[in-house]
Order: sequence, then C-alpha cells, then structure tokens
Amino acid sequence: MRMYLPKPFQRRTQCTVIVLMTLGMLCCRASVAAPVDFVTQIAPILQQHCVHCHNETRKSGELSLAFGKDLLSLEFVVPGEPENSHLIDTVTADAGERPSMPEEGSPLSEDQVTTIRQWIAEGAKWPEGFEVQPKPKADGSWWSLQQVADVPLPDVLPGGSSHPIDRFIQRRLKQEQLSPSPQADRRTLIRRLYYDLIGLPPTPEAVAAFVADPDPKAYENLVDQLLDSDHFGERWARHWLDIAHYADTHGFERDKLRDNAWRYRDYVIRAFNDDKPYDRFLREQIAGDLIAPDAPDSVIATGFLAAGPWDFVGQVEARSPILRRAARALDLDDMVTQVMTSTMAMTVNCARCHDHKLDPITQREYYQLTAVFAGLSRKDRVVSHAAQSDYESNKARLEKSIADLQTEITQLQGEGVDLADIVGGGNGYGSGKKGRGIDPRTGLVQESSVSSLGDVRSGHFSASDNPFVDGVFIPASLKTQISSTGVFVSELPNNSGNAWDAIRHGPVTSQFSSTLGSTDYNADGHSMIGLHANAGITFDLDAIRDALILGKPEATKTDGFEFSTTVGYGGRTVEPSAEFHILFDGELILRKRIGRNDVVHVSRAIPSSTRFLTLVSTDGGNGYGHDQVSFGDPRIRSVAATEIADQKREQIDRLRSQVSELELELKSLVAPPVFFGVAPQNPPAVHVLSRGDPESPGEAVSPGGLSWSKEPLEFGDATTSDKERRLAIADWIVDPQNPLTSRVIVNRLWHWHFGSGIVDTPSDFGFGGSLPTHPDLLDWLASELVRQKWSLKAIHRLIVTSQTYQQVSHRRAGAIPPGENDPAVIDVDNKLLWRMNGRRLEAEAVRDSVLAISGKLNAEMYGPGFRDFDYQEAYAPIYTYKTADSPELWRRSVYRFTVRTTPSSFMTALDCPDPANFTPKRNVTTTALQSLAMFNNDFMLRQSRYLADRIAAESDQVDNQIELAFQLVLVRSPSTKELQGARELVQQFGLLHLCRALLNANEFVNLD
Repeated sequence: MRMYLPKPFQRRTQCTVIVLMTLGMLCCRASVAAPVDFVTQIAPILQQHCVHCHNETRKSGELSLAFGKDLLSLEFVVPGEPENSHLIDTVTADAGERPSMPEEGSPLSEDQVTTIRQWIAEGAKWPEGFEVQPKPKADGSWWSLQQVADVPLPDVLPGGSSHPIDRFIQRRLKQEQLSPSPQADRRTLIRRLYYDLIGLPPTPEAVAAFVADPDPKAYENLVDQLLDSDHFGERWARHWLDIAHYADTHGFERDKLRDNAWRYRDYVIRAFNDDKPYDRFLREQIAGDLIAPDAPDSVIATGFLAAGPWDFVGQVEARSPILRRAARALDLDDMVTQVMTSTMAMTVNCARCHDHKLDPITQREYYQLTAVFAGLSRKDRVVSHAAQSDYESNKARLEKSIADLQTEITQLQGEGVDLADIVGGGNGYGSGKKGRGIDPRTGLVQESSVSSLGDVRSGHFSASDNPFVDGVFIPASLKTQISSTGVFVSELPNNSGNAWDAIRHGPVTSQFSSTLGSTDYNADGHSMIGLHANAGITFDLDAIRDALILGKPEATKTDGFEFSTTVGYGGRTVEPSAEFHILFDGELILRKRIGRNDVVHVSRAIPSSTRFLTLVSTDGGNGYGHDQVSFGDPRIRSVAATEIADQKREQIDRLRSQVSELELELKSLVAPPVFFGVAPQNPPAVHVLSRGDPESPGEAVSPGGLSWSKEPLEFGDATTSDKERRLAIADWIVDPQNPLTSRVIVNRLWHWHFGSGIVDTPSDFGFGGSLPTHPDLLDWLASELVRQKWSLKAIHRLIVTSQTYQQVSHRRAGAIPPGENDPAVIDVDNKLLWRMNGRRLEAEAVRDSVLAISGKLNAEMYGPGFRDFDYQEAYAPIYTYKTADSPELWRRSVYRFTVRTTPSSFMTALDCPDPANFTPKRNVTTTALQSLAMFNNDFMLRQSRYLADRIAAESDQVDNQIELAFQLVLVRSPSTKELQGARELVQQFGLLHLCRALLNANEFVNLD
C-alpha cells in the first residue's frame, strides 16, 4: 500500500522517495549507503505492514508503532545495535519459515528488512511528534469521488413508463424479477403532494376538485400549482435548516437569545420559493457578503455559517486563554463540519485529531479547511455598512439638532431642583455624585455596582436618610406601602418580584443605553435616574419646596410647582417590555409600557396639597431582564419663580414643536437590518493540532480543500485574505467537476420525497455511509440538475411526476404473478421502490396541519419568530413554555423561535430534532408519549375545540358534521362502520371528542 502521510512531507520528498527507493534496490548491499530517511523509507513500511494492529487505539502486544516510544521502552529496538534489536528477529526467519510478524499479509521484503537494519544502525531516529497512521479504508477510487458519469437513459420497457426516473427504477426491478405497484388513487396523491411540497393538508374543496378534474394533465397542473405556492419555501426551508442546525439561541451553558437570527431563516424560505439556482444558493451562504456586499439577501445568506451553537461563555466570558482557545477550536470545527457535510456529505470532522480512519482525508487537510474560515467570528452585524453609515450620519444630525433645542428650552424654563442629583446624595443643584445610588431594599446609600439583588421583600418600604427622599421600596404585585406616612397603593401590576441594582444617579449596572430618543441623558448638561425594574422611590415634596423657596422672601410653599422629565427604556428589547408609573400621594398620574424606541415627555403641575412624588418601574410580568427604565432630566420647578413673559412662552412652545417634528423625522429613520452572521477579519495562522489539542500546535498550514489522495488542493497561503479563501472554497464546492455536490443534493431531495435516499446516509458519502441502490440514476439526476441550471424545482417536478412516486404504498393483494419474485422476500425494505414508502409526518407538519384543520393557522410570512414561551432573564435564561392560544402563536412552525437547551416538550415528543446537532435524517419513533401528547396536550385540546366549533358553525346535522370532520382531518369520507361509531360518540360525548379522536389517529399523522 502507498504511504498516507501529511502533504508537506509528501511534497518535500516526492522526488526523493523515488530516487532513494531506486537507489536502495540497486545499492542496498553496497559498502557505503545513503542515510535512511525515516519519513520516506521507514514510515511507509510501518504503515503498510504494522500500524493496522499496533496503533494508539489497538496496541497488540502492548506495542504501538504510531510513535517511537514503545519501540525503545519495550526494547524492541536498541539504537545502533540491529543485531540486538528484537524488531529484526520478528520480521526475519530461517530459510523456509515465515517471520512471526506481520501476522497478516505478505512478509517484509529483503530490501525492507535491510532498510530497517540500516535505520537502527544509524541510531533509530524517529522525528519528534511524527505519527505513523493507518491508511484509510477508502482511497481516491471510492465511488463517490469519481466524476459524475454521463449516463444514458435506459430503454423503455414493454408496457413501462417513458419517464426518465421510471426507466432506471423499472429496469432494476426487472433484473430482480419484480414489477412496480399500481398508481395510487387521486385522494391519496393530492394528500401526498400537499404534504411533500407545502407541508399542509389539502382542503376538502381542493380534494373534490382534483378528484373530479377530467383534465389528463390535472396531476401535473397540481404539481406546478404547489411548486409555485409560497408555502413551498416554508416547507423546504425546514429541511435545509435541519442540516444547518439552525436555532434562535446560542446553546451551551448560557443559552442566550439570538434576536436577529431569523433573517437567515427568511433568506432560505425566499431562496426555495424563488428557485434560486443551487450553486448560487451555496456560494451565497459561504461568501455572499463578498460576492455582492451591497445586496441584502446575499449578505444575510452567510448566516448559514453562524447558524449552529456558539459557546458564549468560552468565547466571551472565559478569562482563561486555554478555555478560549478550546472554545474557538470547537467553533471552527462546527463551521467546517457544517459546510462540508451539508454540501459534500463528507465527515471531515473525523480528521480533527488524526487522519480519517475511513476516508482519504488527512488531518492536515482538515486544518487547511479550518484555515479557510479562521478569519470569521459569529456576531450580530449590519447587512450594509454603507447604509449603516448613512443612517448614523442622519441620526447624528437630527439628534444634535434636537439636543440643541432641548438645551435652549431648558435655559428658558429655568433649572429647578434636579431629582437625579438628589438620588446621588446632592442638594438638587449639582452637588450629588454621579453613579451613587440608593438600595431599594434598605434605603441605604449604594456606591458600588451591583447586579441581581437577593433578600428581596416585595412591598416592604424603607425610609431614607436623604432629607429629600422619603423612602424606597420594591413593588409587590398587590398592596405596596410607598411612603413613611402609610400611603399604600394597590394599582401596580403583577411583576416577577426580582430586582436589579440600586436606584442610580445615572445608568444602572449593565444598562444598554442612556440615550432616550435623540438625547444622551448621561452626557454633560443632562441627568437621569436609573430605575431598573422592579423598584420605586418616593420624594418628599415638602422638603423640596422648602429648598426651592429658600432665600426667596416673595415665594411661598403654596406657589405652583411642576414636575417634568423624559422617560425612556434603556434596555435592548424593542417591543414594549417594562412599565413606569408616576404617582402623587399614591394617586396614579401616568402609567405606560415602553420599549427601546419609546420616549415619553412628561410635564405635570403639582397640586399645592401634594406631599409625595413617587416613581416606579415594573417588569411587565415577563421577567425583569433588560427592563432599565430611565427618567431623563427629572426636575421640579417653582412656576411662580419661573413665570415668563408670553413671548418666552410662545418661544418655548415653538421650540417644542420643532423638537416634535425632528423627533418624528428621527423615528421615521429605519436602521439597516441586523442579522446574526459572521464578521470577517484578517485570518490568523492555523496549525495542525496534535490529537486535536489547541495547546499542542504543530506545523502551520495554508487554506485548502480535499484532494482525495491526489495533488494537494490549496486556496493560497498564510497571507491569503478571508475573501480569497471563502470565494475559493465556494467555487470549488459548486464546480461542476466536483463529484459530490450535485450528487448530494439530488439524493437529499430523493430522501425527503421517498423517506430514504438512493444513498441512505444523506450526509455521509464516504466509506462509513451506505452504497447507492441505483448509482446510475443518482448520476443521471446529478447531471440533470446541472443541465437544468441547478434548478431544484426542476428536480422536484421530475421526482413527483414519476410513476415511481405515484405508486401505492401498500403491498399488492393477491398471488404473485408467474415468473415474478415476491417483493416482500427479495426487497423487504423496499430499496428498489417496487411500491411507495409510507411515512410519518414531522412534528412541524403535524402542528401546522392541526392549525390549518381547526381554521386557526396564521399565514403571516417572514419576520421575527413567535415565542411560545415566557422568557426570564438569568445567568442561564429560563424558558417556560405556554399553550399557543393566540393568533401570533398560530403561525407556521418554521417561524417558531427555537430554543436549543429547552426544547418544546410537545414538539420533542413528535421527534422534532435537537438543533445542537446536524439532522440530515430525522428519527422516527413510536412511543406512548406521542399518543398522550396528541390526545391530552393543552394545545391539542384547544385546537380540537376550535375544530369542533368550526364544524358546528357549518352544519347542525350530526352526520354532516362527521362527514366534514373526516374530510378535514383524514381527507376522505367515513366508512359505514366509522360513521355509525362516530355518530354514537358525538351523541354521547359531543363533537369535541370526535375531533380529538381523529386528530390522534395514525392515519392523520402518517402519509399513505
């Protein structure tokens, strides 16, 4: 066998090997021989004859010849003394006898033994770190690595179909003395087509029309109609997202939200609906930001590279550089594995620690692939940097104009007492310390930054030593004391009972932004109270009035005063999340729910009798994460002291009007979309890692691809840019000469239509995978894809219009015709497709069908995913699932916000896959839990009720109701026996229970 070594050794020594081997044969007995080169002369002998049994994982005789240490420690070799080396004894024998080693295969030749003797005599030097690895079981001659053959169509058999696919299938069936099954009836076919192409059931009206359609092209017309449906992309995107192991959270220990991942999901849906050429589809997902940097779709496509899990702790929070390197190595492994398994069905990740045991992929090639993506990091990024620059420029211009106007208004109004300064321990006129706060649990001054608060007592009021602050509290869901005089309030909404940080003069700990609208209230010239939910503070207005009139004999405490502030949300959440409340003596003056883009300007007169001003923030009942409420420039002014002439009042009103106009313009600015993808930078050096350990780097490698044991395939060198690397690998993958790409995708389509691929391991076309059942058909389909300009819809149409696809799925009744074999004996697994395969609907198709049948399906497409859970911010976020019982939660399952570490129990019971893993082929299990979920899950109970209501609204006749229920759920009429049983069930228990029973039927969750 040929030596299978890392490519640098091969390149440096290729010519030398030939020369030395030739010279060795001619001159091995010469008195003076050239020094033995271990890499090119000894390692090939060990690889061919020894390491199969003597390696690091299989140490026959406790000896490994992968490295040199065992040869010395076990005294098989004595450097410089071949005559005393046991290794020579094992590979030689007396005349007529066989050497004891190797046990299998031919013995070493005389020249090979002489070479080993010379190597030992020269000191038995083994290059440091060099590993002799077993040769893989497959080489460059493996079937899937050969060029796609130009296969001619088989002849049409007598009485057979002329359809290209049927010619291949029926020829193979004839060879096995089998015949195809008859065509399924139209009711079966329309249900099969609907589910395969759009993932939804046909309506009774559609079924009736198709069954009665006399047009001989009715079936083909239906295929075209479904391929043109927008629902097609929703159905087939889900298949691709399985391969991309897409989800909307990071996974790992801190399964944080990915609020912007959905744009990639929408890209995939649109790509399938638009029939984007598959080669372009792949190129965009690998290098779309480089191919068309100003085309949003092309840029968003690279979300593919970031779709998998990401270790936030290891990549961001870990302080240990060792942990960071380990996390980064796993991150790059995920990218490489995703690209290569999804596009070429090669298990390259098996070569991370050593050469691939089964396929001709070296460890060096694995790290060359890693080098292609080494310059990428996962993060939220803008779609267009140019658009982002324009947006920021316009935003800055408007914000400056508004800030200037606000400053002018403040100067005209007079300053008054600054409540934020008071929170910071000041007198209201600038003596307070920015950043200082008051602990809402105790009323004590809090200097240091804190985060989540413990020992929280909701509803407990704590007095403050600050003369202007009566006290603080954490609001309870029911009755809460808000003043030292015993004022209570019971109008506050439910909240989580959790609290975060102190009430601050300035932003709270980890506040996302101090900018409200267009003004940064933490900047010079402004002030703010940071009030993270859930907390409240009550100011003593009597004390503040005293301060305002101090030194002003003409002023009195009965003069008019006003409170003004700008309230906003400092957290990340765009949708309204937290609530603020303003109260005078416990009476609610203003309450509003706000999110990231909301700003509320407040200006309220304070009655002279009012003693207390209370500010409260609550979390809105959905967890307190990010609920950072801010009160910007909170002031109390004496109206008498700041009365101004009508001219000034008119001037202020005019300025406020200008501010309002500018704020409307600012609000109308649309920020360029952000998506979770990859951000490129200069690629760092990449090294082969010994045993895959980031702490054991070996030789540096340049970016490259897989050579299948032929000439090395390189995409440049260490100086090659990220752009050149990714474009090179994208072009290599979609090159029509690549033997894998077209084969892999047509096989995936075949698998998703028939339940089993021509190759039954859709993501492994190597030695560890299955062999193709119809290799000629696979190559013909692969070639046809390229001939059809990489149109996937063309292949879909080809598959579903074949007679093979339209066969019944059950075994034919009656005796086997003379001259034919029994298919249940010859082909029990139906590999030859003498009938159609029955299949179970996936979890998403089941859920979507239930909604469609009940009449509750929300057909809204695209946009952020719906969240069928309550989210609670924590170190490891808490996802608590709830019943999807509102229109926004009734969208198709492809739009579900998918959580990695906390999956939906209902969907999991129906075999919805774990998005932490690549899923080329879904598990299909049958468990009691599935029946219980379909019968008793709250979602199913409510949808059964909606279905019963829908049916009852259409007819009040029991038999008509039963007929419609069967048509909606099972796409057929009930049999006489079924009608009788259903009638008894409805009359005794009601229509609801019939609906529950039908939705739990095997016939509903299975195709055919």
